[in-house]
Amino acid sequence: MKTMKAAELREFKASLEALRARLRGDVETMAEAALRHANGDLSTMPIHMADIGSDAFEQEFTLSLMANEEDTLEQVEQALGRIRARKFGICEDCGGVIARKRLEAIPFASVCIRCAEKRELDGGPRPRQPR
Repeated sequence: MKTMKAAELREFKASLEALRARLRGDVETMAEAALRHANGDLSTMPIHMADIGSDAFEQEFTLSLMANEEDTLEQVEQALGRIRARKFGICEDCGGVIARKRLEAIPFASVCIRCAEKRELDGGPRPRQPR
């Protein structure tokens, strides 16, 4: 099994740290917006039922986006953990190498493309089988 060079790991670590900083900022901004909306500024409080429905949808949409960003943030944290453990770029399912092009596209990928396709067909993640 081919392990990643230190320079490559540093490159991916920097990329993941930048992504983590951006995601944290996005989540904080969305949380503030949702909180502001939940507390309701009475001067901008809608009086028409359609406005109330639109506002509720907007808040629900923001909370959904926030959850997605938090999930991605967790995957980024796990990828940084794999870098520290020197397991970055190794598929969690089959133990093979994750292609560099895949990691460049999705730096927090934990499985190779083949295993990702299997997971998608099977309906979710599977634990790695011991060899």
